[in-house]
Amino acid sequence: MSKILKKTELVPGIFEYEVQTSEIAAKARPGHFVMVMAEEQGERIPLTIADSDADAETITLVMMVVGTSTLKLSKLEQGEHFFALLGPLGTPSHIENFGSVLMVAGGVGAAPVYPIAKRLKAVGNRVITIHGARSANLFFWEEKLKSVSDEYIVTTDDGSKGTKGVVTEPLKTILERNKGIRCVFAIGPTIMMKFCSEATRPFSVKTIVSLNNIMIDGTGMCGGCRVKVGSETLFTCADGPEFDGHMVDWNTALARGKIYAEQERCSYNRYVLEAKKQ
Repeated sequence: MSKILKKTELVPGIFEYEVQTSEIAAKARPGHFVMVMAEEQGERIPLTIADSDADAETITLVMMVVGTSTLKLSKLEQGEHFFALLGPLGTPSHIENFGSVLMVAGGVGAAPVYPIAKRLKAVGNRVITIHGARSANLFFWEEKLKSVSDEYIVTTDDGSKGTKGVVTEPLKTILERNKGIRCVFAIGPTIMMKFCSEATRPFSVKTIVSLNNIMIDGTGMCGGCRVKVGSETLFTCADGPEFDGHMVDWNTALARGKIYAEQERCSYNRYVLEAKKQ
């Protein structure tokens, strides 16, 4: 079963789905993701399990419309079903009582950060969260993140909410004043995770990032999501999605993320044009 029980547009272009799926809900852990298809001929899209309730037999997914396949998914309404919903996939987050942890959520990265922060808080960590976005109208799940944070900091690129600036600025400030931070989780746009990793490197603080590479099957067979980590070539789907941010080859990761940009743009424009004709 993959029935959409509830659909909410959190902010323009970002949707939250509460989905009925007993087996996935029973096994879901922070860091897991699912592969979702809107239709039989559609593309598989990886989405992080942003929350789960084994008793209610539901999971929560958050999706941002960025191309044709996510646009198709956004058109599914409450009461309808995804054509396919596969998971849970990936390696779950490593959770332990580090003492103090720092969570950095960039944009839609607030969704995958939440279940990790929730679990880290539950096992006794002091959780500091930096929540950043380009502008105030792109924030969502603020109350959720506040509820699992001992300290909650907001930044915006344009200064329309919280402190003006990018997330690396308070990240550096906190690390300079608080020598007890034992681990940083940074999840958001690839370029943000790269600069967060560079910001923490001088402090020698363990930094975990969650990569969302192009995926096809999501099980490690196709090799489409490969990423260079240190001297190894790993698969984001099977070996990740979380990796040591200080070991990721960010230049290669950024380049691979743009490899199909032109095809994606053409597909989106064609789909929108055809939809207008109908």
